[in-house]
Amino acid sequence: MIDFKNIEYLKEGNKRQQEAYKALKKHQIFERLAAYVPLLTGTIPIRIDLPESDLDVICQCESLESFEAFLLESFQEEEQFQLSVSHQEGVGAVVCSFMIDAFEVEVFGQNKSTEQQNAFRHMMIEYQLLEKYGEDFRQKIIALKAGGLKTEPAFAKLLGLEGDPYQSLLEVKI
Repeated sequence: MIDFKNIEYLKEGNKRQQEAYKALKKHQIFERLAAYVPLLTGTIPIRIDLPESDLDVICQCESLESFEAFLLESFQEEEQFQLSVSHQEGVGAVVCSFMIDAFEVEVFGQNKSTEQQNAFRHMMIEYQLLEKYGEDFRQKIIALKAGGLKTEPAFAKLLGLEGDPYQSLLEVKI
């Protein structure tokens, strides 16, 4: 089992994971976000990414206003910087995105433990499903994503899940 709480696993991964690791280290993204318990989530860690997939970094922040100010101070000089405040699952969130090397980075923060945020929970379930069903299943997920589906709807389709794919995936028993 991969320790997804430490990005060191990317060094031994596929070419894209190794490139992601180098970019994250070169720009000290995790070091700069350390106070916010950052975790890398999304498709690159579990090898179902497309060429345009971004690096999703989730963070825990008690104050959205303080986190927003921190992101502005820390990353506004990065290429294509954008910042917004939204509500996810009834909880406020701050999201910023920017480019580093060949990657778009999206930093998401909310007042919720990173391990309890849906992005991490989804990724862990998806990882376990990929491990259980193997390479053919992985390739089908990638094909569905290449055809335009988002990650969770692609899993829901292959698994025959009903209703909201984001919620139903959280209820999958592996």
